[in-house]
Amino acid sequence: MNTNKDLVEQLIYLLQGGGAHLGFEDAVEDLPAELRGAKPKGIPHSAWELLEHMRMAQADILDFCTNPDYEPRNWPDDYWPEGKGPTTEEEWDESLDLYRADLQAMQDLVSDPKTNLFAKIPQGEGQTILREVLLLADHTSYHLGQLVQVRKVLGAWKVYV
Repeated sequence: MNTNKDLVEQLIYLLQGGGAHLGFEDAVEDLPAELRGAKPKGIPHSAWELLEHMRMAQADILDFCTNPDYEPRNWPDDYWPEGKGPTTEEEWDESLDLYRADLQAMQDLVSDPKTNLFAKIPQGEGQTILREVLLLADHTSYHLGQLVQVRKVLGAWKVYV
């Protein structure tokens, strides 16, 4: 059973963007609708593409950790959106809401005393919940950095003091 309270607290802190990591909410806050699909010159992805990629990857990792009937997705088609921008405000908001819900579900999984962070995931090839949490935090951190870069180039980044 998951008895290491300190480890769980640190993992939750990491998933929430703690420490040197930028938090998800800070990265997406107040991004003007007209810039969500903008792809600056020299930058490979729009903010929308990055948001959707993070959401899709996170959903896949959560599914892998919790679904005994997990089916691997196809790379790269199932991990990137088709369009470079949301077609409606609702589509943007829905993506944000789905991302937040899956992040909360991952935190709930980690916090559940019944979760053994070190046990091999039955539908995997040696992966553990701990490894998947670290993978998720690493992946998200990388793409949040890209999102900040997109916002900076577009002139849509606030300065933190």
